[in-house]
Amino acid sequence: MTRPLLISGAIGSPYTRKMKALLLYRRIPYQFIAFNAVKDRNLPKTPLPLLPGIYIPEGEDGYRASSDSTFQLRELEALYSGRSVLPTDPALDFLAYLIEDFADEWLTKAMFYYRWGVSENVDHASKLLPLWNLRVPDEFVEAFKNSFAQRQIDRLSGVVAGSIEVSGPILEASYQRLLVLLREHFKVQEFVLGQRPSAADFGLHGQLTQLVQVEPSSMALARAEAPRVMAWVDVVDDLSGLDVTDGEGWVDRDALPDTFRELLGEIGRTYAPFMLGNHSALERGNEQMECSIDGQPYWQKSFPYQRKCLDWLREEYAKLEDRDRSFIDKTLSGTGCEALVQAA
Repeated sequence: MTRPLLISGAIGSPYTRKMKALLLYRRIPYQFIAFNAVKDRNLPKTPLPLLPGIYIPEGEDGYRASSDSTFQLRELEALYSGRSVLPTDPALDFLAYLIEDFADEWLTKAMFYYRWGVSENVDHASKLLPLWNLRVPDEFVEAFKNSFAQRQIDRLSGVVAGSIEVSGPILEASYQRLLVLLREHFKVQEFVLGQRPSAADFGLHGQLTQLVQVEPSSMALARAEAPRVMAWVDVVDDLSGLDVTDGEGWVDRDALPDTFRELLGEIGRTYAPFMLGNHSALERGNEQMECSIDGQPYWQKSFPYQRKCLDWLREEYAKLEDRDRSFIDKTLSGTGCEALVQAA
């Protein structure tokens, strides 16, 4: 493709940051457009109202719109060669998919909670987020807290994380454990699955850009407990200069470090019971999902998209050949993650 693709999003959007970092690493030419400036361009509507929107050149001067970072990432793999973020080993590729989805669907709850569920952070976000549009007038900033910010606060309680009094401590504890787990893992190897980044890294990076670079209280925790993770997020922002050789740089499946299994344990401790509880609730037609996380009750509005996410994860598992599926079963056994694929 001779023309650059276009990406429309926001600095405060973890999924925008995920995809911008991926485009830089893969050296795919792009232009960034603030999401509120898309209306000034003659661009097609994205399939879903999600950030970022990616517009892929088509024909002489047209574009095709896409949405949902999980699928955008994989579509770009098909369109642009080199510097792949999908491991060549099918088993590692499945593990990367699992961790990417953990970041997209569970860690994002911590991000949302720290932004809209902690009073000092609400005030910070209400003032900062609108200013990333450099032309916004002061009166808009003043009104932002009573409009968009209040809607996000209401959404947190109803859709994203249920009762803040109940879910808040669960999300805080999960985030703090993850900081320590990643801190120790990045002492062993530079990225989640070796010496080059995978989809798992960009999934984690997107959410962490907000948690360790934007929200005051979660940033303070990272500064105190895991400055190595803060530095990692800064580095992953732009990996365009990282030298990689196609097919090389991935950890051998039989050499996954203990720190990786500990990361799987955190996923099995939080993401797995949530995803299973949500899926079960929707199967029964319940508008509210309930589960137990760390021995504590957790509930929120059932979310159909996350039901699809679990179905897609199981489809990826089902695609594996017997040898690779056997390895995944052994790797997930005892982490809590095995329950995610038992019904596949």
